[in-house]
Amino acid sequence: MEEKKIRVLIAKPGLDGHDRGAKVVARALRDAGMEVIYTGLRQTPKQIVETAIQEDVDVIGLSILSGAHTHLFPEILKLLKENQIEDMIVIGGGVIPEEDIPELKKAGIVEIFTPGTDTRDIINLIKEKIKK
Repeated sequence: MEEKKIRVLIAKPGLDGHDRGAKVVARALRDAGMEVIYTGLRQTPKQIVETAIQEDVDVIGLSILSGAHTHLFPEILKLLKENQIEDMIVIGGGVIPEEDIPELKKAGIVEIFTPGTDTRDIINLIKEKIKK
């Protein structure tokens, strides 16, 4: 019996025009055996949540460089809750100041990955959280 692959949505919320990091992470996750869906640039929180639901993903990975993380990440979590989706893992990454990370985690983001993070750390976290 084949094991179900972990499905991950990599999303770029807001007005970011730079997605190199998101593509690097998406490729690393794919190379680790996960199914990866990439939304492309400039997605609204609503578009991200709708795609996550349609694609039946296990994880949403949010990548942001614009500084709007304190607004957009909680909005995505709110929309997930409104849609009664509480078992989806949401992680974030990008240029996020250290002082903002505790508040984002308190809101429900499982982990924040900043520039320079080894992609193996992201892969390991996802696999560990999915096992639970």
